[in-house]
Amino acid sequence: MKCVTTVRYRIKVNEEYSDSIVPHRGLRQGDPLSPYLFILCAEGLSSMLQRVEENGKIEGISVCRGAPRINHLFFADDSLILMRACSGNAQELRRILQVYEKVSGQMVNRDKFAVLFSPNTSSIDKAEVRQAPNIVQEAKNEKYLGLLVSIGKSRKKAFEYIKKKVWVRIQGWQEKLLSKAGKEILIKAVAQAIPTYAMSCFELTKGLCDELNSMIGRWWWSQNDKKNNIHWLAWDKLTLSKSNGGLGFRDLHLFNMAMLARQAWRLLVCPDSLCAQVLKAKYFPNGSILHCEARDGISYTWRSILKGVKLLNDGIIWRIGNGESVDIWTDPWVPLGDMRPATYRGQTVLSKGCISD
Repeated sequence: MKCVTTVRYRIKVNEEYSDSIVPHRGLRQGDPLSPYLFILCAEGLSSMLQRVEENGKIEGISVCRGAPRINHLFFADDSLILMRACSGNAQELRRILQVYEKVSGQMVNRDKFAVLFSPNTSSIDKAEVRQAPNIVQEAKNEKYLGLLVSIGKSRKKAFEYIKKKVWVRIQGWQEKLLSKAGKEILIKAVAQAIPTYAMSCFELTKGLCDELNSMIGRWWWSQNDKKNNIHWLAWDKLTLSKSNGGLGFRDLHLFNMAMLARQAWRLLVCPDSLCAQVLKAKYFPNGSILHCEARDGISYTWRSILKGVKLLNDGIIWRIGNGESVDIWTDPWVPLGDMRPATYRGQTVLSKGCISD
């Protein structure tokens, strides 16, 4: 609390500083000190959850054998606590939250509390878990942090909300008098940026991307008095860079594949990250992500990332380091130094792609 009660402010106005301002009513939202205090409190809560798991009082969740056990995930001010559905874990969670409220001075909003059970949880365990921390409602949201919680068989129906968002934005622009330059900015900065977040985790199907491109293209060629004007140039020509005669619009399907390839690249070059450890234990415990193939029973997120892996395999090659992990007969590689083709039994072996570590 000394950080709160001893703070002083000086406001810079017209290159001059005002007199010192002493706050007497605590900190409010927007205060520059608030984020740091919040991080300190969240770190304390995280440490308490880790300690009780080490002592065996709360059992976290592990997706499979060999995967790291996780009991909480924090994203800004949103907390996701994972544990086994039993009375003992729920009572310990209640105690931790009470200590957190007492120490930090922050009250947990029970109205925003929600719990999500696995399908095989019994009704008795559900009642005990909900009763201990006084959880009123069960989580039935279709989306969490802006992404879908589960995706059914119909991919088109699952991502229909993206199409509606783009359509609503375009309808709001119909009545505005915009030049071609203004339309170009709105398309690049708004319409084609809406699906970017979902594209980084899911494949939005070729059909949905084509529908979004068609919707944006119709608005690009429309006039205020006519909505269905002639498209004087194909959309694939508009997606070319301006140096090649296009306008630099995104091909959403290719951009989607690039985003998924970026996720695969992160898993490849950052194997110690939490996400990489979980996915490796689940889908490729004894191999490399570059050799993974789609199979029955995998999640749609992983199936989408495998599309990015396929894109990586078409382009990357090995650069030989210490030689511990490369297979010189199957992996695409080139030697350090001069670029010369490798030979095998008198035949020239050609390699393709970009060089990676």
